[in-house]
Amino acid sequence: MTAGCGDGRPERVAVTGQVMIDGKPLEHGHIRFIPKNARPAQAKIGPGGCFNLDTFGNNDGAVSGTHQVTIRATEVLSSTKIKWHAPKKYSDVQTSDLTATIDGPTDSLVIELTWDGGKPFVETIVP
Repeated sequence: MTAGCGDGRPERVAVTGQVMIDGKPLEHGHIRFIPKNARPAQAKIGPGGCFNLDTFGNNDGAVSGTHQVTIRATEVLSSTKIKWHAPKKYSDVQTSDLTATIDGPTDSLVIELTWDGGKPFVETIVP
């Protein structure tokens, strides 16, 4: 779906896809697509690792171009414990090596992550 004319915002295209980690769907977290000169698009990652990007409103997609991609896959267990379902490196634009090029509407974008031998872990936060 392309945004309507005259809203003063950059044109966006519908982007839906799936996040996989070591061949299995990642079902926790949030994904962000960060272009160079436009507002980032984001989505909650849901069942089956599926996401549907929003930039300004519900399901309005992302601007075309190359995006840095970050994924923060955490689950709050308590006031002092957070479970990481994907490596922390993907959660920071400075350390995530993920990119995606959006050149038109897509419903089949797959983002591949890896633990590189690691596994989900619980982090204790000191208040």
